[in-house]
Amino acid sequence: MLVVGLTGGIATGKSTVSSVLKSHNVPIIDADIIARQVVLPGAPALRQIVKTFGPEVLLPDGSLDRKKLGSIIFPDEKKRKQLNSIVHPAVRRAMFWEVVKCWVKGKKWCVLDVPLLIEGPLWKLVGLVVVVYWCVELLRYYWVSSAVANIFDSVIASPSSALRRSSPETQLQRLMLRDNSNDSDASARLNSQIPITKKVEYADITIDNSGTKAELEEQVAAFIEKMNSRAGGVKWLASWLVPPVGVVSALWTLLWRNMFARRSKSE
Repeated sequence: MLVVGLTGGIATGKSTVSSVLKSHNVPIIDADIIARQVVLPGAPALRQIVKTFGPEVLLPDGSLDRKKLGSIIFPDEKKRKQLNSIVHPAVRRAMFWEVVKCWVKGKKWCVLDVPLLIEGPLWKLVGLVVVVYWCVELLRYYWVSSAVANIFDSVIASPSSALRRSSPETQLQRLMLRDNSNDSDASARLNSQIPITKKVEYADITIDNSGTKAELEEQVAAFIEKMNSRAGGVKWLASWLVPPVGVVSALWTLLWRNMFARRSKSE
């Protein structure tokens, strides 16, 4: 079974792409949902979080106060790594079993929706990496001439510009609106992830969310058709009917990601 990793930057449209995939009955394993499940009251991960960061990260009902915890870990890389060392292993185990369930059901491919796929780095554990991005942001990143860049920025800043929605400032505003957070918290959260321009370098497939939703849906539909064609056939049937074949295929994918792909990323 082909396992596809889906990621993007904060407020770049990854969740929208995930929703469109779901509407086409593509199996989605959402890391954010699983991350909430593994820290429910009584879960071992929540007990470890309280032990590490103190009881102030709990709400009166004993559940995790995500906003409070976020204000602690997003501005502090060391504390963010502490949290990741607690939550990530639990999330990975749960995601693994969800992948197994998809395979048992005979699914040809599934999608791991993971915001920190690259940072994890879970990208080494999937067959394909898909990154949702804004074309405008990439153009600005790779622009060489400062004079032209200034003109480009002024075009984006124009209230009538269709490109305005792709500016970093708009990304910050969208995040603040979505999470009901202030400027400081939203900025800290944005800075906690590597830039989308860097994530694109890890992508096997990119989905451009610079246009309309209809255009985005067309790209997703084309992507689904491509995956259905790639994941089906004799190879999938053999791996499903004869589990050792699937295991060997999975091990080869992991070897390629951890050896050859890592080498190419470092060059």
